[in-house]
Amino acid sequence: MTYVVTDACIRCKFMDCVEVCPVDCFYEGDNMLVINPSECIDCGVCEPECPAEAILPDTESGLEQWLELNAKYSAEWPNITAKKDAPGDADEHKGEEGKFEKYFSAEPGEGD
Repeated sequence: MTYVVTDACIRCKFMDCVEVCPVDCFYEGDNMLVINPSECIDCGVCEPECPAEAILPDTESGLEQWLELNAKYSAEWPNITAKKDAPGDADEHKGEEGKFEKYFSAEPGEGD
């Protein structure tokens, strides 16, 4: 099992999760984070830290597409190990529906 980041992270990107991850398995895209499923040790400390509730265990049903997306982009995006400021409009996008279709970007973030 691993944890995955879902579309609830898009345009929120709070990064509280990055700060608590003991194995540094988060990777930064332009407007969201992903978890490398091969590096995640299933400790679960990141899940309650996410204000957007974007991190879920992959054992929940319907998360196959998010497991694939996390695996794909964690191999392409830079590693992030230190918390940065969330986007200025992050709270406005918290809980918004359809964020993947509206805003997803495959562009990498800056990383560390």
